[in-house]
Amino acid sequence: MRLVINAMPAELVDGDDVLMAALRHGVVPPGPLCGAGDCPNCLAIIDGITYTRMCRTPARPGMVVTLQPSTPAPALPSESLDLAVGCRLLQVDVAIVGGGPSGLAEAEALRNAGRAVTVFDDANGEQVAGIYDGPELLVRTPDGMLRVEAEEVVIATGATEIQPVCPGSRLAGILTTRAAARLAAAGIDLGRVIAVGYPPEGPGLNVEAVEGDLVRFDPSPDGERVGAVVVRHRDGSETSHPGATISVGLGLMPRDVLARMGAELNLRTVGDAAVAGPLPSAPTEGVVCPCTGATVANLESVWDRGFQELELVKRASLAGTGTCQGSVCMPHVRAFLAERGVPTDGPFTPRPLARQITMGEAAAGWAPPAFRRTMLDGEHRALGARMDRFGGWWRPWRYGDPAQEYWAVREGVSLGDVGTLGKFIVAGPDVVEFLERLYPTRIADLKPGRSRYVLNLAESGAVLDDGMVCRVDVHRFILTFTSGGASFAEAWMRDWATTFGTQVHILDRTHAWGAINVTGPLAAELLHRAGVADPPSFMGHRQIEVAGIDCRVFRLSFTGEASYELHHPVDRSVELWRTLSHLGRDLGVKPHGIDALFTLRLEKGHVIVGMDTEADSTPRRLGLDWAVKLDKPDFIGRSALIRTAEIPLDRKSVGLIMDGPAPEEGSIIYSAGSYAGYVSSSRYSPVLGHTVMLGWVLMDNGEPAGDLTIDNRPARLAAVPFYDPEGNRARA
Repeated sequence: MRLVINAMPAELVDGDDVLMAALRHGVVPPGPLCGAGDCPNCLAIIDGITYTRMCRTPARPGMVVTLQPSTPAPALPSESLDLAVGCRLLQVDVAIVGGGPSGLAEAEALRNAGRAVTVFDDANGEQVAGIYDGPELLVRTPDGMLRVEAEEVVIATGATEIQPVCPGSRLAGILTTRAAARLAAAGIDLGRVIAVGYPPEGPGLNVEAVEGDLVRFDPSPDGERVGAVVVRHRDGSETSHPGATISVGLGLMPRDVLARMGAELNLRTVGDAAVAGPLPSAPTEGVVCPCTGATVANLESVWDRGFQELELVKRASLAGTGTCQGSVCMPHVRAFLAERGVPTDGPFTPRPLARQITMGEAAAGWAPPAFRRTMLDGEHRALGARMDRFGGWWRPWRYGDPAQEYWAVREGVSLGDVGTLGKFIVAGPDVVEFLERLYPTRIADLKPGRSRYVLNLAESGAVLDDGMVCRVDVHRFILTFTSGGASFAEAWMRDWATTFGTQVHILDRTHAWGAINVTGPLAAELLHRAGVADPPSFMGHRQIEVAGIDCRVFRLSFTGEASYELHHPVDRSVELWRTLSHLGRDLGVKPHGIDALFTLRLEKGHVIVGMDTEADSTPRRLGLDWAVKLDKPDFIGRSALIRTAEIPLDRKSVGLIMDGPAPEEGSIIYSAGSYAGYVSSSRYSPVLGHTVMLGWVLMDNGEPAGDLTIDNRPARLAAVPFYDPEGNRARA
């Protein structure tokens, strides 16, 4: 039985893990090896899966192993990997993490007390990767992923050995005491082992214990493996001890990464995992964090620059942010700070994952919904809404009579769920330059607290999407996109930011922020009852507390009436919706769905991208050239728009009206019996008493064809917007 390690076949001994197989074959990873899964020093690419710990992976015949990192980087497998992973849900009374002496003793005590106990042990391939609210454990097993919901969690993960930080500590051939004992017990010939600190014990070991404090490791002639260890005695003298294998016993620290993840949950820690050992001596030279390569010099640099708290040092130096979540480096970082008088009793809270998992494992048991739901989905359904799919979301089409919803907006006050809008924060030193080049309108003159309608153009000049750009301060903006455009917006912006070479930070808040539109002549009154005494003026926005909930209030209008979009943390959506419904009960407040909204927006002539646009719809063809400033030096699509500006239009989107019911959208428009275009949007307007439409009409010498008919009925060209063309009601 053989496996392949670094492109060479190696004999496989039954019961070996991959690290043992590599060592038998003479392949020794650099850095101290713990053999317990605590450090990143035995990471490898195993059967195409990166960041796999060799010491926690049973060796199998035919397995292909490449130490990581490798130079040059190994090629990706030619065949696609089978990433299908199963996921099961397990509900337990008490979950114990760790099957060592303390975990088994706790399990026996709890069972004697009548509790049902389930033990998860890393030695059995059950790796707890994270702890989440619930508490809920994410467990990686040989058979797939487990989601474990527990009434109580007991952490019995024991202690990890302190690894050395000194010159030469990244050389191959260094072992922790436990690792040396474990490997020797497996029959791996370690030769003569020079032991610094407490020595390893057990069968198969030839140990020479040396006295003194660790100073450094000197390399062998090849420069890759350890050749000697240097120790310092009490009198200050130093002694070098030659050896190809060095074991270090520097003490223990609690293996408490999982305990710190679940610190605020129903969780207990027992055994060595709960005992804080003494910190090592403060490091003076060497690599502190093997995951990120952070050195003592890096710690000193961030300290000198004013980062003098544990959380700040960690972030500024990147120590503790890698594969082992601080298991190796945090004792030394804390010792570094303690020597400088900084309290380090409360180590930072790690974030899952404590063990790396594959993308297939992360997605186990989860299938992306074809259509998303807002946090108010349950509210809509409870109100009897007929739900439909639009723009990639489930949205309320109507709650009952769309006419009542329509008139609530036109004459009273109504609530609309607009949480589906794409919502992004874009900030950074180059943000104005970035947005000036991204959008065809001016950005630099937009003042904080003000908003502007914008188009998103392709390089061809065609309209991809539209939305709002809202300035928060000098270097911070909030951008909105349509519900359907939100899914592509982030990638689109990031691609252009890279192309422009601009330094900006882009944060998608689409799913983090809910949004409720309060619209209608009585909207300001409803907000006043919710505590908003001074709402923003038209096209303004401000952070305001609404009914006790912190909101960014935008004064916009898609309906043609006074409208206030309340953007807020998504976990407060239901509370805000219910509070506004209660406060506006005597005002006749009603929710409105997409059915009514489509009539309201069409009366204002607002274009819906993808419904009223085509693949080559330029702003000029849409009648939106007022939103384009060709005198700007550069923006996406500018060259194409300038090149086509003098070419007569072959067709254009126009406003149309006719008597009687609205024709179907997509209906053909005729002129003198010949094809002249088609209807993109049509609705009967209750407030105007006739049908209003947007449609694409062929142009003849710059003018649309005359004598238009639709469904054998005459249609007339009309200026857009059809309703309140001066916009007085939206600004009221």
